[in-house]
Formats: sequence, structure tokens, C-alpha cells
Amino acid sequence: MSEIAQLHPEGVFFYFDEICKIPRASKKEGKIAEYLLNFAANRGLLSKHDQAGNILIMKPASAGMESRPTVVLQSHLDMVCEKNNETVHDFDLDPIIPFIDENWIKARGTTLGADCGIGIAATLDLLADDQAQHGPLECLFTVDEESGLTGAKNIESKFFTGKILINLDSEDDGELFIGCAGGIGTQISFVYSKEPVLPQFTAFDISITSLQGGHSGDDINKERGNSIKILSRFLCEASKRHGIRLSRFEGGKLHNAIPREAKAIFVVNQNSSESLKKDFDLFLNDMLDEYKATEPEMELSLLPVETPEYIIDEAIQFELLHVLRSCPSGVLNMSIEMPGLVETSTNLASLNFVNDSVISICTSQRSSVESRKIEASKMIKSLFALTSANVSSSDGYPCWKPKLDSRILEITKSAYFKLFGVEPLVKAVHAGLECGLFSEKYPDLDMISFGPTIKNAHSPSEKLEISTVDKFQKLIREVLLNV
Repeated sequence: MSEIAQLHPEGVFFYFDEICKIPRASKKEGKIAEYLLNFAANRGLLSKHDQAGNILIMKPASAGMESRPTVVLQSHLDMVCEKNNETVHDFDLDPIIPFIDENWIKARGTTLGADCGIGIAATLDLLADDQAQHGPLECLFTVDEESGLTGAKNIESKFFTGKILINLDSEDDGELFIGCAGGIGTQISFVYSKEPVLPQFTAFDISITSLQGGHSGDDINKERGNSIKILSRFLCEASKRHGIRLSRFEGGKLHNAIPREAKAIFVVNQNSSESLKKDFDLFLNDMLDEYKATEPEMELSLLPVETPEYIIDEAIQFELLHVLRSCPSGVLNMSIEMPGLVETSTNLASLNFVNDSVISICTSQRSSVESRKIEASKMIKSLFALTSANVSSSDGYPCWKPKLDSRILEITKSAYFKLFGVEPLVKAVHAGLECGLFSEKYPDLDMISFGPTIKNAHSPSEKLEISTVDKFQKLIREVLLNV
């Protein structure tokens, strides 16, 4: 038995340890789905799945609680798969390796998957416990939340029957969430042509690593460095001052994460290489000073490398570097109605050379105001429309509008105070939750979201606060006892 499985509460951590062993990348949830269906069958619980791949496990009410309303406990099966560059890990095959660091559980060089693995674990613990007191339960496990919320988007309209839904995908103990931002993705592609490298040019590799990254919703207001923005700033200036020519430029991997790492390969005339190095040293000092509070581990390097096979054409390089430097990434508006809440934001998420002629850029926009979400996307579209790029956007997903007169909110607030002696904060979250999509097909749902404390989700620095998991388990059970 691992050290994780021996933590308290034992049932929750046993199942969390089990879940860590099962690969569950977005759109590849087959193994964890099989585990859940076998779990239900072995315990004589009814289960079903829909065409999207969502799973529902049903548990009858405890004796004497049959007349209580049915409650839906909801979590998602997939996890964000991010790792450090030096970490060797195949997310399709290898287990996550969790370890204890004081009051935190972390993973070795990868995301931990506590988002939303700990929600799944708490649900399985409840399903397995015949002594737990509750009314009828419908435990909903959705697929593909992290890469498009397609499980929630495509859920069948009568897949579950409960009118109360508790989402277990929040990440702050002591905070109850009754609303979330909607989101939309804006994708850009440049088509470039190759040019040969002239003999008098020498090549360099510039890279940035060890940024914090993080969730593009929860962490967008924390002034963390965006690796693509930082490198484009240097490359754009070096293009003007030293005539560098770009061969590759890549950074970020996920639409819903602030990019932590980026690198570029470029060439410069040998006569300019020394002055380029001096400019890089000045730039490095500026970045270390600008980000000393938020990115103390940042590493920037400039190293000579072998001459690349080609460079991209000058016209596309000009457009690419200038538009990346200009592209906003961060908070656009703060909420007036809920002080402290980010209302609207945009994230420059990834930049990749997808083949020998296309550069792909992914951005994402979020807002708790639908019209501002759309306007943020159109703003990004307008910026890139000034170039030769092709621009498109996804369908997006809706926000979840807060309901301050919610009955499940009152029950949960009372339960938290009874258990822990303090009033919980009632908030909305700038991240996207599936609740907005559920409300479209189930307009009568009364919903709330809560969870234990998870820091740095969507990055290899993700960590789960151990002491809050016990509170999470107790709160779920106390709420169910009082519905």
C-alpha cells in the first residue's frame, strides 16, 4: 500500500491512489471508465453510459431517507497532462507518481490530476460506504472536460433525474461557488514558406523555462509570466535591431493553461552575434527584475546551436513576431458586481509548428458576461485580421449565472458553519465549470460547486492540500444528510 493510500480519510485517499495509476488524458478516458463500471458492477450498483462516454452510477437511499430528493454528485474523468521538459512520462501508459510533501500531495514532474481526481475519489468513497447516510444518489462522471467540455455539451437531456447537482471540481476549501465564466477558443494559423540560410549566418537557441504557468482561469490575475509573450518580446526587438531570421518558435501545449515554457531557433549575421548577446544579457536582467515577485525560478538562456535547415519567410516572420508581441494575455475586465472576481480575460496559450508550412496559435477567452466573452474573441480576431493569418473560433460554452436564493447554497453554507465554525465565502469562479452546460439542458437544476484546496492546477506544480480533503469529505456527507 502506498503512503498516499494510508492518509486520512482512508477511503478517499485509497481511491485517489488507485485513480493516479490509471491513464486518463482528455478524450482517452476508456481505462478509467472501465474501472468505474467494474466498481459499480462489483458492488451491485446500477450504472449506464451515454453516447458521449459519460457514466452514471446510481445508489439507493439509506434506510428511512427514500423520500429525500435525488442528488447528483458530478466530477469529470479526464486530467490535464502537462510535464516538465526533462520528465520522461507517457500519459497514455504511465501512472502518475504522487508523493507527500508536508501537508501537500504533489506529483513527480507531471500534473497530479487532483483536478478532478479527488472529486472522483470522494464519490467512490461514498458509493463504497454502506454506513453513509443520504437520499438517492446519481453519481455523474463526465468525459473530456479539460479539452472542450464535450461530455457536458453532449450529455443526453434525460441522462440523470436529480434536480440538485453538486459539482466537485472546485479548488478552494472554505469557498462555495455558485457561478462560473463562459469560454471560447480563438485559433490562428499562418502559412509560411521556407528560405535557405545564408553562409554568413550563425544559429542560436533561446529558451525560457521554470515559469509557474497555471490555470488560465484561476491564475490569470496573478501576473505570472507567459513564456510566448516574453520570448516574442525579445525576438521582435532582435529582428528590428539585428536582423535575426526565425526558424522555429514553439511554446505552450494546452488551451486552458498559461504557457510555462517556450523556445525558438533563429539565425543572425555573424557580425551581429556579439551585440545580440549583449542585448540578451540586458533583456535577461530586465525580465528577472520585472518578474522577481511572481516568477522567482524563471530561467532564460541563449545558446549557439547547429545551423537549421531553413528559416521562415521574412514577411510571415514580421507579421508573427509583431502580432504576438501585441496580442493581449491577461485580465481584460474585473467584475463590478462581485469585487475581486475576474470578469473577462484572454490567454495566449500555445504556439506550434504543426507541419512544414503551418504555424498554429491557440488563444482562449473567458467571461462571466456573455457579450464580453464574444467581444474578447472578436478583439483577438481583429488583431490577427491585420495579418495574413487564418482565424477561427470554437462554439464555446456558456457561463453559469449565480443564483443567490439557491436552496442547496443555504444547505451547504449551514453545513460548513456547523462542521467548522466559520462562514464559507460564496463566490463565482473565473474558470469554466460544466454547470453552465448542464443548465442549458436541465434548466431547473439547483447547483453548487466546492472542493478541497488545489494549487497550480494544469501545471506540474499542481498540489493538493491534505488537511482539506477530510473537510471536503465531511462537507459532502453533511450536505447530503440535510438535503
